[in-house]
Amino acid sequence: MALRHVQASPPDATRPVLLAGPTASGKSALALWLARAQGRVVVNADALQVYDMWRILSARPAPHDTTQAPHILYGCVGRNQHWSVGHWLRALGPVLQQHPNAVIVGGTGLYFRALTEGLVEIPPTPASIRALADQRMADHGAATLLDELDDATAARIDRANPARIQRAWEVLRTTGRGLASWQDQTPPPLLALHSTTPYVLRPPKDWLNARIDSRFDTMIAAGALDEARAALPHWTPGAPWTKAIGAPELVAHLQGHISLPDAVEAAKLATRQYAKRQRTWFRNRMQGWISLP
Repeated sequence: MALRHVQASPPDATRPVLLAGPTASGKSALALWLARAQGRVVVNADALQVYDMWRILSARPAPHDTTQAPHILYGCVGRNQHWSVGHWLRALGPVLQQHPNAVIVGGTGLYFRALTEGLVEIPPTPASIRALADQRMADHGAATLLDELDDATAARIDRANPARIQRAWEVLRTTGRGLASWQDQTPPPLLALHSTTPYVLRPPKDWLNARIDSRFDTMIAAGALDEARAALPHWTPGAPWTKAIGAPELVAHLQGHISLPDAVEAAKLATRQYAKRQRTWFRNRMQGWISLP
């Protein structure tokens, strides 16, 4: 349905297209169609598809697709490289100068928010502070860190997102300034939303959940377990690259903690839960985007 909608009313071929959607919603296929139909390149806006070790588990576009149109910022980051939304924006800038009508596609809402609303550069968190935050999260949970935030940050932060709470605590501990104070100094965005054609896919929940389950079975058949096995010697729980949906469950199986059928079911459940969080983000943060069924 989304493709038929875009075919019936194609976007201006000279403007960049933003294409957001939950995992398994078909956005990569739609991005490829737009690229081929309108002479665009496809640029990744997914925080996990940047990692080179997760071709299957992150559902990166297949080699056959990448031969039909240029795909940029996919599989370009190693496990030992530090990567953040700031790195992504800095990498994206030169791409947009060369390809001003790119189609930017992904499911990481924070990437799109930074792209269209701007991102302030905050000093990096020292490893010692990150380790302390990780330990306190493991021992006491996010509530302890939340209690120590400055009032302005605590008032605006997503209290249901432990990762955001930990990030805010790390910023305060590192810089002596609350995250809200930093955010108030955000520079102009790289792409203002009104200068783009922004689409967000909103598939029915039952359809998407069935597609998620089917796709994970396909991933297993395509070698997802081998990807997890290759990552096992380097596995560091909590590292950004280990957050590929399904990877922790498959690693748990390889470590002998659960059976493969149980790992697969747990991975499917984790993916459905992730898609739910994405849908909530898009519903709350992308109300001005063009909805595609």
